[in-house]
Amino acid sequence: MRLLLAEDEEAMAEAVEAFLEYHHYDVDWVNNGTDALETARMGIYDVLILDIMMPGVDGLTVLRTLRGEGNTTPVLLLTAKGEIRDKVLGFETGSDDYLTKPFAMDELRVRVDALTRRSQNYQGDQASFGGLVLDKSGYALRAGEKACPLSHREYHLIELFMRNPHIYFSADTLLDRVWGMDAEVDYGTVWVHISGLRKKLESLDAGVEIRSKRGVGYALEETE
Repeated sequence: MRLLLAEDEEAMAEAVEAFLEYHHYDVDWVNNGTDALETARMGIYDVLILDIMMPGVDGLTVLRTLRGEGNTTPVLLLTAKGEIRDKVLGFETGSDDYLTKPFAMDELRVRVDALTRRSQNYQGDQASFGGLVLDKSGYALRAGEKACPLSHREYHLIELFMRNPHIYFSADTLLDRVWGMDAEVDYGTVWVHISGLRKKLESLDAGVEIRSKRGVGYALEETE
């Protein structure tokens, strides 16, 4: 799962980023509303975490603009304001949840988990496709009695494929969604990880494979 964190307090942003990445989220951080708006428009995020008070453009304006453009990505607002009227304004603007500073990191994680389940229709700690099961808590793929551990990038690749079966993703899109926009990696890196996942899927004999179409990309399909 990829998150966009828009927070101008560097120390807080670093703490939130480290905590969420520990819990298997990929996090991109921007420190102002202008960058938040432009980055969110790329449409590669599962959840947006927006601080209301930011330089450039405030979080509510970012949210209002995105919703006006038809962007439906779930949004969690962060703010030091705790009054009811501020919460109501946030929801009326189009936010999905609201967290008042200071907050406990575990509460943030639980709220983000809830938004990702809501947006992707994920249930519990597992996802499945065909005979394949992704164990999100154990970072592993399973099929029957067989299991394969996953590296960090393999996990996020197969998670993306399992949330979007039959949909072909270009190498560029996979680089953005799994490695991040600023990562200094090339298409060969994508191919290496796809190759590794294909071997693991074959060993599990789950009736699922990653197919490729020249000039199109990669997709998860059931074997015929």
